[in-house]
Amino acid sequence: MPAGLESVVPGSSSWPAAPSAAFLRSAGAAIARVHAVGLGPRPGLPMRARPIAVDDFARERRIGAMPTTDLLRRADERVQAITPPTGPAVLVHGDVWPGNTMAGGDRVHALIDWKTAGVGDPGVDLGELRKQVAMIYSPDAPAHVLDGWERATGTRAGAVAYWDAVAALNTPTGSYNPQAAQRRDDFLRAAVSRL
Repeated sequence: MPAGLESVVPGSSSWPAAPSAAFLRSAGAAIARVHAVGLGPRPGLPMRARPIAVDDFARERRIGAMPTTDLLRRADERVQAITPPTGPAVLVHGDVWPGNTMAGGDRVHALIDWKTAGVGDPGVDLGELRKQVAMIYSPDAPAHVLDGWERATGTRAGAVAYWDAVAALNTPTGSYNPQAAQRRDDFLRAAVSRL
């Protein structure tokens, strides 16, 4: 029988305007705690091959349902030519961004809004959060998220460039403000250069 558990978590879903490296590392550590749960897909927790699985903006561009750019088209072709990595199957949140966290002080305490949760490679969440902080803050921010995740797990993340590219491609072509769109494009270029 399905059941839900609710609890009170301190903090807010608003992040600081200029988060510290420690804060960003705590965000990486928060998703690492989720990824400690290894399991296979099942009803209610399907396999997730990308973040925000209810949207497939890369596919929409491929079939002409959304405009594209030369960068997005070339990056998508590159990603489509790669066999997806086969990492561990773990619980993934599926939509990790600042608004789906509870933060307070100098750390992220919890993740909220689990409607896109599933099972997949940890890179599904890691790439999405790295993309989000790159778009919101700076090109240096993703490295702190990765560092926090790797410290918390005691392992090196696999296929980081692939998952970064997948996350960047699963964004609308132009619905961001120009600065965020430019940061998304810079993040995507950097990911593709490492593939």
